Amino acid sequence: TTCAFAAGPKAPEPAKPVEAASVFAGRWYEFARTPKSFNAGCVAGVTDYTATKDGITERDACHDKTPDGKEQALSGALKILNPGTNTKVDVAYRILGGLFPVHREYWVLDHGDDWFMIANPEMTEVNLYSRQPRPLQALMDRMTKQIKDLGYKIGRAHV
Repeated sequence: TTCAFAAGPKAPEPAKPVEAASVFAGRWYEFARTPKSFNAGCVAGVTDYTATKDGITERDACHDKTPDGKEQALSGALKILNPGTNTKVDVAYRILGGLFPVHREYWVLDHGDDWFMIANPEMTEVNLYSRQPRPLQALMDRMTKQIKDLGYKIGRAHV
């Protein structure tokens, strides 16, 4: 008797190489993400990438219920898993004072000069970002359609 296990859905390979110094730098504003219970009331999300002597630090933050609500933040070291192409990263989030890093792998599925979409390869999380706090509706609609066409579930992040 043989037993077969069906693998879960796998993300599509990233569309094109990433210029790490451009994408993994500065502030990005989240305008859509996979709905999750732990971040349901979290709005006005941002991700900040900062170069350090040890590499790149990623800091994700959002606010409870309103843009003026209490900030919730999580940060960790970002490691590029495929140098040169720079589309796959691991973030070691620091929790409980950094004693227990939690690793998450993300892929930059597609990007432009002022936007990018990043997701985990298991297709359970996706985030859409823009350099503008309120991107043009046409950009948001195009990116939302593109990520849904790839098979991801997504909702507005309430900017």
